[in-house]
Amino acid sequence: TYTNGNDSKKFKRDRPPCSPSRVLHLRKIPCDVTEAEIISLGLPFGRVTNLLMLKEKRQAFLEMASEEAAVTMVNYYTPITPHLRSQPVYIQYSNHRELKTDNLPNQARAQAALQAVSAVQSGSLALSGGPSNEGTVLPGQSPVLRIIIENLFYPVTLEVLHQIFSKFGTVLKIITFTKNNQFQALLQYADPVNAHYAKMALDGQNIYNACCTLRIDFSKLTSLNVKYNNDKSRDFTRLDLPTGDGQPSLEPAMAAAFGAPGIISSPYAGAAGFAPAIGFPQATGLSVPAVPGALGPLTITSSAVTGRMAIPGTSGIPGNSVLLVTNLNPDLITPHGLFILFGVYGDVHRVKIMFNKKENALVQMADANQAQLAMNHLSGQRLYGKVLRATLSKHQAVQLPREGQEDQGLTRDFSNSPLHRFKKPGSKNFQNIFPPSATLHLSNIPPSVTVDGLKNLFIEAGCSVKAFKFFQKDRKMALIQLGSVEEAIQALIELHNHDLGENHHLRVSFSKSTI
Repeated sequence: TYTNGNDSKKFKRDRPPCSPSRVLHLRKIPCDVTEAEIISLGLPFGRVTNLLMLKEKRQAFLEMASEEAAVTMVNYYTPITPHLRSQPVYIQYSNHRELKTDNLPNQARAQAALQAVSAVQSGSLALSGGPSNEGTVLPGQSPVLRIIIENLFYPVTLEVLHQIFSKFGTVLKIITFTKNNQFQALLQYADPVNAHYAKMALDGQNIYNACCTLRIDFSKLTSLNVKYNNDKSRDFTRLDLPTGDGQPSLEPAMAAAFGAPGIISSPYAGAAGFAPAIGFPQATGLSVPAVPGALGPLTITSSAVTGRMAIPGTSGIPGNSVLLVTNLNPDLITPHGLFILFGVYGDVHRVKIMFNKKENALVQMADANQAQLAMNHLSGQRLYGKVLRATLSKHQAVQLPREGQEDQGLTRDFSNSPLHRFKKPGSKNFQNIFPPSATLHLSNIPPSVTVDGLKNLFIEAGCSVKAFKFFQKDRKMALIQLGSVEEAIQALIELHNHDLGENHHLRVSFSKSTI
């Protein structure tokens, strides 16, 4: 890309970030680090399929089974730098699309480590692919985790739990209570696969330095019934629940099973002796032990301690429902396109594309939880040839233009749109929130529409169709697999709510399955 040969050296350091790849490049790894430790960084996000260690250069290449898993991993570690043996490690996408290591010397140890890890995984659970779509979990495994917090020298709020566990998937419900003088929680994911990954990564970790240790098990309950939304219990799929002012948050039958519900009776609430291990430079936190599936210290921003959510490395307002979206393609993006895309993860109320800088936009979601969800899933994805970035905004709301103010239709109010997916409390859509994937779930298909009719619709939208199948039980639904995640994102924007005739509008979502 650079014309002048002599300049290529100079650009190496500050070249633009590579486009997503399932191969990740790790820099500044400690000299004495083991293969298993490097693999452990990738494990929570999916299957690690290859590894190349360049110890003399203090670098490594890690290949994940899918690009989705790699994107999730990079998004996770961008605000929170992982540590190996107390040293920060830097991760970025590699220029390589896959690792070919067959003919290289010294690969025996890496291959042995990979086999050991996959044996552990298939021995306990046959895990394939990334947390996003494949991942076979033991039949009947619950999506509900029981969490006990030991060494509670510092209060842990429901928000803190939500923030930590959301890294591994969509959290639907949380109930907290005290039993046997221990602070405990029940947490329900949308999918048992997410519960499995969270348990694998977080069990035994400390939330803050040297205290608040997580002990995690699968619950015998397969689903939680939350009656009140307050600081002890929350159903994120139902924002309409009453607060129940001081009512026990558990139903009597469940309360009996768990001992009396209560709050943290913490004499330490003001104890200054335990500064939480929160993204401060001096916070040491845990270094990752050489256990497959362990993560570094769980860095949480200080605002989370006060019970508000934030993600390290952003200057936005914690708990804000407005996102700043940058690096958009100004020629192709529209407010309606952003409304449809971000609408997969929550109800979008307003969108503003910046008048003077059209690659930036503000997207206002219905609440902070939805903003967080959209940010986790969409930041780092490719859209119209550019890698989209989403962070919390400094603005608390999107202002509509004043009368007579020139705006070119760049600010739109969607608060009364009929296309919101999450308006109905407890809607099924809350359980079908998945990361962007190349396979789309189509529904509301009228009987007259044929396979070829649907395929052509996607081909005309510029996609390559790799596979298609109607649901056996219900021909109103189908799966379509496209050439890439980027194609699928663009197809969803273009074809969600497309009029198929007979008063049927096509509904498009990302799927967790592949064909």
